[in-house]
Amino acid sequence: MAEHAVTDTAADADFAERVKTYRLFLGLLKFGLLGVVILLIILAVTTQLGRVG
Repeated sequence: MAEHAVTDTAADADFAERVKTYRLFLGLLKFGLLGVVILLIILAVTTQLGRVG
């Protein structure tokens, strides 16, 4: 039997869209975690300043 090469351009486009979505997710995750860390640092500093006075 002859082998047939199947090329599906729709699957390639779908994969490209998944890569874009994954990169967007990673970017949002990175900045979200950075925001949480900054918020925790601000809360820790203000709590310590409140105890000094």
